[in-house]
Amino acid sequence: MGKVTGFLEYSRETPAYRPVPVRLRDWKEVYEPQSDESISTQGARCMDCGIPFCMQGCPLGNRIPVFNDHVYHQRWDHAATQLLATNNFPEFTGRLCPAPCESACVVGISGDPVTIERIELQTIEHAYSLGIPVQAVPSEESGRRVAVVGSGPAGLACAAQLRSAGHHVEVFERNDRIGGLLRYGIPEFKMEKAVLDRRLAAMEAVGIVFHPSSPIGESGEPLESLRARFDAVVLALGSTIPRRIDVPGAHLEGVYPAMTFLEAATRAVHGGPASPVSAEGRHVVILGGGDTGADCLGTAHRQGALSVTQVEIMDTPPTTRPADQPWPTMARLYKVTSAHEEGGERVFATETLEFRGESRLESIVLRHNLTGEVVTQPVDLVLIAAGFVGPELDDLGLNAEAHTTTRGTLQVTDEWRVSSLEGETGVFACGDAVRGQSLIVWAIAEGRSAAAGVDAYLRNGVTALPAPITPYALSW
Repeated sequence: MGKVTGFLEYSRETPAYRPVPVRLRDWKEVYEPQSDESISTQGARCMDCGIPFCMQGCPLGNRIPVFNDHVYHQRWDHAATQLLATNNFPEFTGRLCPAPCESACVVGISGDPVTIERIELQTIEHAYSLGIPVQAVPSEESGRRVAVVGSGPAGLACAAQLRSAGHHVEVFERNDRIGGLLRYGIPEFKMEKAVLDRRLAAMEAVGIVFHPSSPIGESGEPLESLRARFDAVVLALGSTIPRRIDVPGAHLEGVYPAMTFLEAATRAVHGGPASPVSAEGRHVVILGGGDTGADCLGTAHRQGALSVTQVEIMDTPPTTRPADQPWPTMARLYKVTSAHEEGGERVFATETLEFRGESRLESIVLRHNLTGEVVTQPVDLVLIAAGFVGPELDDLGLNAEAHTTTRGTLQVTDEWRVSSLEGETGVFACGDAVRGQSLIVWAIAEGRSAAAGVDAYLRNGVTALPAPITPYALSW
């Protein structure tokens, strides 16, 4: 906890955004710096609640009251030790997580919850600046070798944990840079890639080996060859097959999955070729009202779109917690991100009926679900941010029907093993490939838990690694 009466004395305070006209001129993160004194005061708001529901709201089980108290007293080294004990990458979650812990904060029952996410971020940033080790170093080598396929948050967390247990770990990534969704799926204004590179350098420093541009399966090294070279293999493939909108005209040039747009934009920011699907000078419609849609919105603003409309098929969310989503659940509320503050129009309860054009997109037909009104709107670029339906297994040379659940995700045992892949070398899986599209904090939790399963497999059933969740665990 923080100060005994802190939650009564201090109000919630988050860092200010940089002015819109300023931040739209660059791709840097949107927040202004926040002082140590301000963060310390926010730590003081953590109350002596008795049962810290925030820890249950967090899939990682972060020791939130403990590091909040250390931050209140500005004991950054102690706060970092507590935070890193349960979370491999606070610099990622502190920027990108929607903070289910804050939805479960006891202070939030009758007021504004503690700013847990920002406290996490400032704690890990202090750890880096103070030279505190951020990646565990093994006390001894096990002599066992593990391959991790996929370098998103689940794969990286699994690799970090396995290396801390003394195993030799190599990470294989089909893309040209390590990071998975963190590399090309997250816009620079939400997380500058220097943050990712800093973490990867820390992981390399303790012996983790990264192999970019190294697909596994039909377009690269066969999976069976990888199994022959390693004692265990972990599939952290992510959920990367985009959900399409099956309406007339969906084939037209100008209709793209959101990730195609975001990846091209990020590559261009980092010296790659100009984006072939740029929003510059175009009228843009984004189909999907979630975080990915907001990422497309902020990206389109920075590219110079003439107009941007974000369309959501669901009704407008309430601004306060509804009765059917009581505390400590993570309620669906009306959310205004930094991208929404920058402009654009938001439309709710609206369904897409058709895309129109000869060979290239010219207009979109929409129907308002409440009024029944049908409108045709001119548009140059449509971005579908409707989520993902599962991992890409064909490239891996796997028969999806034999290895997946009814949801199209990889089927694993309680020990995270893909039991349908028999053989001397165990194959495990974790992250969105198992859970389906989810939050970064769940991916990290699954990576950590899968690492415990792999470690136990390599050590005849015994492991000291923590496993915060079980496969297919449900969130509130």
